[in-house]
Amino acid sequence: MWNTFNGFCGILVAIASFLFIWLLVWLSKRSEDGPFTFDAPGKPGSFEKLLQIYIDILKYVLGLASGSIILLIGSSSFRKSGYLPSAFASPLVLLTASIFFGLLVMLLLTMGYETYQHNTHPYTKIMYTRNIALGLSSLFCFCIGYAWLIFIVTI
Repeated sequence: MWNTFNGFCGILVAIASFLFIWLLVWLSKRSEDGPFTFDAPGKPGSFEKLLQIYIDILKYVLGLASGSIILLIGSSSFRKSGYLPSAFASPLVLLTASIFFGLLVMLLLTMGYETYQHNTHPYTKIMYTRNIALGLSSLFCFCIGYAWLIFIVTI
């Protein structure tokens, strides 16, 4: 029997969800070659308002995920063993992946918009689909991580 480490399933779910979401987004845009634009047609600079909204949503998810990790790990001090059960590893990995994907999309989206504004690099199909996949993966990993935690705690 193949023995894996604690949290291995969480890592697999996080990576698989990102790749699957990216594939779905890529296939949905297969007829469009790019380059893509951030701003609405005829409205230069209009994406800045949306960028702030996207970043605020991601900050909210990151705050919830990081707060949950801190509270779960901190609650281990109230256990006799001083450790969390190993069943908590995969959901914690998913919450961590949610933070990772969220930070990455905030960074790459901001950098992509900066280069788009300065006309130094076009916003390609790969960049466009990657950013959407990272954002959706952040939300997906957050939701699945929480659902997994609820399942573990209630069963």
